[in-house]
Amino acid sequence: MDPLPLPRFEELVADALDEVPAELMALLDNVVVLVEDRNPDEPDLLGLYEGYALTERGWDYGGALPDRIMVYRVAICGICEDEDQVVDEVTITVVHEIAHHFGIDEERLHALGWG
Repeated sequence: MDPLPLPRFEELVADALDEVPAELMALLDNVVVLVEDRNPDEPDLLGLYEGYALTERGWDYGGALPDRIMVYRVAICGICEDEDQVVDEVTITVVHEIAHHFGIDEERLHALGWG
């Protein structure tokens, strides 16, 4: 399907974040969630976590720029047939990338049914 307008897509990302349990959201530390059209290096990538997972932060972690969760609008819309599928894919992508912040790797995500 054609990409949703940016404001609508950002609304879907915000809705997906609202679905994450408050207890988990409270544990997010120094993270920003951003929407971009595509990853320039991997155009088919749906989302990306860049930063230091909580499990990797040691005594020397401090003063770092916020970790970034990128959600790629054009890539997600490109694999979906309708807006309902976009809603589902955005939710999966947001949960997937938040999991990386908590140190959950791809193998574990797949085992949990999120990959």
